[in-house]
Amino acid sequence: MTTLSEPIMRPALVADAPAIVALIDDLMPFLTLHPDGAGAEKFIEHCRQPAIEGYLSDARYAYQLAHLDGELAGVVAMRDNTHVFHMFVPRALHRRGMARRLWQAAREASLARGGVTAFTVNSSAYALPLYERLGFVATGPKVETGGIAFVPMRMAWTA
Repeated sequence: MTTLSEPIMRPALVADAPAIVALIDDLMPFLTLHPDGAGAEKFIEHCRQPAIEGYLSDARYAYQLAHLDGELAGVVAMRDNTHVFHMFVPRALHRRGMARRLWQAAREASLARGGVTAFTVNSSAYALPLYERLGFVATGPKVETGGIAFVPMRMAWTA
């Protein structure tokens, strides 16, 4: 496995919604209980272009994109400065450090905005080991609802 070069990070724009949606669509089998998305229609709707454009337009959400060699290498979004709302990396970059880089960028931006005492995330089963390695701990059991499953997690933060 080759080491990744440092990605170019930038805030996402509404115009980036199609690329973000395409990335999420490719990863949907990792996010829903059934690979075909059965039962997760409401969740899937919240990952479609109109919803993503809405999040990108809402001040409560801070999206950042990572690019490597001009290609989208990941997206991370924080809601209300403390909740990891989205973090997606193309399959080809899984387990190569990109998610950690996205998390570090999101964390640094949130800390710079201030008022952070903890971070939270609702982790998919697939991403659970990643979040544990990043320092998040489960705050409850796995939840199955609306065709998806997640584990609520938290990371305390002290300056």
